[in-house]
Amino acid sequence: MLNALEVFTTVVVGLMVGVEFSVAFVMNRIFGALPEDADQLARSHGGRMLGAVMPVWYIGSLVLSAVWAVAAWHRPGTGLVVTAAVLLIVSVIMSLLLLVPINNRGKTWTPENRPEDWKEQMNRWDRYHYVRVAVIIAAFTLLVAALV
Repeated sequence: MLNALEVFTTVVVGLMVGVEFSVAFVMNRIFGALPEDADQLARSHGGRMLGAVMPVWYIGSLVLSAVWAVAAWHRPGTGLVVTAAVLLIVSVIMSLLLLVPINNRGKTWTPENRPEDWKEQMNRWDRYHYVRVAVIIAAFTLLVAALV
């Protein structure tokens, strides 16, 4: 049963990393190459869509990692899982304090009501997101290492 939890947790976190990596290094570059209105509209739609899904994914990944750490408390590799869970906590805190406020504003923007500094705000979101992606990649790497 513990092996199934370990694999399931690792897959869930790995898929989350893949989505966030894709947003950072694929989707946002595609959006940035679109004409201005299309770029902003795509980011707003992405903010609404992923803004509804990702909180569940982040919290779920954290809970799964915590359950794994508790269930395997005296086994080798538990320190890696605990460290991964701490990094996932950091990613949730970063999200709540830095990324969600910008996303909540951006998902309501249209070409008619967006602020003049909308690109600056999206660039700030991107920079924070790059750091968050690095944090969740580190967490994922630790989970994979704990499987070995």
